[in-house]
Amino acid sequence: MSDAILRRTSRRRVQEPASPGRSSQQQPARPQGWAGKTPQEILARYQPGKAPPLKVLEVLIKLFNTQHTALEKTVSHKTRQERAQFLRRFFRDLKQKAGFKTVPDPRNLGQKHIHAMVQVWQQAHLAPATIQTYLSFLRGLAMWMGKHGFVRKPGHYGLSLEEYQRHESAQRDKSWTAQGIDAEAVIAAVCEFDLRVGASLRLMSALGLRRKESVQFRPFQHVMPFSETGLPENQQKADRYAWVKGKGGRVRWIPLDSPVQLAALEFAQGVVDGRDAHMGDPRRDLKRNLRRLDYVLEKFGITLRKQGATGHGLRHEVLNDAYEDVTGVPSPVRGGGPVSPELDRAARLAVSQLAGHARARAADAYIGRIIKPGGRPVGSPEPKRDDDNGAAVPV
Repeated sequence: MSDAILRRTSRRRVQEPASPGRSSQQQPARPQGWAGKTPQEILARYQPGKAPPLKVLEVLIKLFNTQHTALEKTVSHKTRQERAQFLRRFFRDLKQKAGFKTVPDPRNLGQKHIHAMVQVWQQAHLAPATIQTYLSFLRGLAMWMGKHGFVRKPGHYGLSLEEYQRHESAQRDKSWTAQGIDAEAVIAAVCEFDLRVGASLRLMSALGLRRKESVQFRPFQHVMPFSETGLPENQQKADRYAWVKGKGGRVRWIPLDSPVQLAALEFAQGVVDGRDAHMGDPRRDLKRNLRRLDYVLEKFGITLRKQGATGHGLRHEVLNDAYEDVTGVPSPVRGGGPVSPELDRAARLAVSQLAGHARARAADAYIGRIIKPGGRPVGSPEPKRDDDNGAAVPV
């Protein structure tokens, strides 16, 4: 096991940190007794069958929970907290809910344990997406112990394809326009009820921000001239840019090149209390400001149940419009016509960059995918089949 732990990092792709605050070198301080010791030396102190299993789990969490399962970087504090809470609950539930007499040492976790817990989750009617997340957390645990591939695909645990298959591309247009919502009228009404929330919605509608990004946005401090962005001169699209820090600490620059964007920015600057203020109410913390935004949206009927849309639909609106700006035709999810693969790729890259994602494929979640007559997405490789010897060959 010790060699496997040492080799585990070789399977993870290297990614540069998104910002200084996300540097993979910034790790929580280790206990003093661990100084100068490798993970396998630390774990060797806790012999399976003798050390309390939950104690071993805590050691694994302290050693590895900051790490991403696929990239050479740290994960967010939210992911660390959720993963740690799940793993602790998982091992407790093996005894309390799955009926095992004892809690196994994490290093002795077997397929029977995972099968039993999947049945517990299904009986509890957990959403397929939730079970997917749980299995992903268990894959992380297995990776920490050098057991790559230990946690199988959902089908191995009796989940049907319909239950666990996730769509990585949009299956419908989630924008407000597609649901018949008059965004300008709703936002104007919201502004009369709660000016800060209304200003945040205007920013979401103009810049394609996430709800959290809009609440944290500082309309004075986060606007800079192009010369201060650090972007190459040949990429300049506007005189001023909005600085946005999104998921994973990834920073993106949004060119302020339209009257709608500039009007939303000016409106936001007139709402905040000072030049260093963010859009949220200073009397509330981030969580309460996000709850306030959700409450106001629900008050005005913007929910999936009532309107088939959420505040996130404003972001979908901006990104689908961005695709059309590049290609000249509506996005695939809006029923757009044929587009050359080259132009489609350029548009998807532009959408991904505007959204704050690193991969062009991420645009699929907002604009959908173009499907060839044969049923494959444009640009995808030819499907393969297995010959009699088990070797993959082109169809």
